[in-house]
Amino acid sequence: MKAPSTTIRSPIAPMIFGWTILAIIPAILLLLNTSLFPLIALDSTLANALFWLTSTGTAPYGVATVLLVLFLSYQRLSKPQFISLFLAISLGMCTTLTLNSYLKPHFNEPRPNAVWLESQYLLNTDNFYSLPKAQRKVEMGSALDRLEHAHSDLTLSPLIKQHWKHEVGFSFPSGHTLFALTLTMITSYYLLLAGNVFIPGMLFIWSIGMGFSRMLLGMHWSQDVLASTALGGVIGLVSIFVVNQVFPYLNNFYSALMKNRKKLENTR
Repeated sequence: MKAPSTTIRSPIAPMIFGWTILAIIPAILLLLNTSLFPLIALDSTLANALFWLTSTGTAPYGVATVLLVLFLSYQRLSKPQFISLFLAISLGMCTTLTLNSYLKPHFNEPRPNAVWLESQYLLNTDNFYSLPKAQRKVEMGSALDRLEHAHSDLTLSPLIKQHWKHEVGFSFPSGHTLFALTLTMITSYYLLLAGNVFIPGMLFIWSIGMGFSRMLLGMHWSQDVLASTALGGVIGLVSIFVVNQVFPYLNNFYSALMKNRKKLENTR
């Protein structure tokens, strides 16, 4: 691991600035009551590119995203910083998964694509969301098969069609946005503290793209992305605070444990 030559004393200010920019975009869309779906052709190269972008937050690819971020961070942080980063990301990811699994069935909000299919008389959202997840996938597949023969202006590429079949849960909040914001906030804090601005900048752009991809592909409303942006930022900051409070005690405990181990080895 290489020790950075420059440091940023307080990375919180640039983090809050970036967080605000990320929140402004869906906030404007919400205030204007504007939906980004269906805005682009979903059989286009752009739609397929957005699918691959959004896949970086979908299991199992989301795990690969976290591992890549950890690998890049490991090369740029000191050992104590990396351990703190690892603990904060672990705490943040566990929190986002728990919160996302609780909020979705609590709000029961249908996805934009399901509402659009209902407007085309291809799906009944009340019946659809009352079904178990496995049956929802079957029902969505049937609706999309009927869409192909309905001479609709909306055509789905095979990738987007498969994505719609897979993503049949509720809309609020956006789990992908929540994942991206939490990971971005936590990683940016430690890398900015170590003087690295390139990776936080790339993560910032990735988070913006994640929010846009979810709205453009018909997976989420602007309020879903806005709420997830707010929650992701809070979870990231809280995770950093908790780890920074606890890690010194863990470090002292580890140091004391190693000292006792050496004493025992010397007495043998």
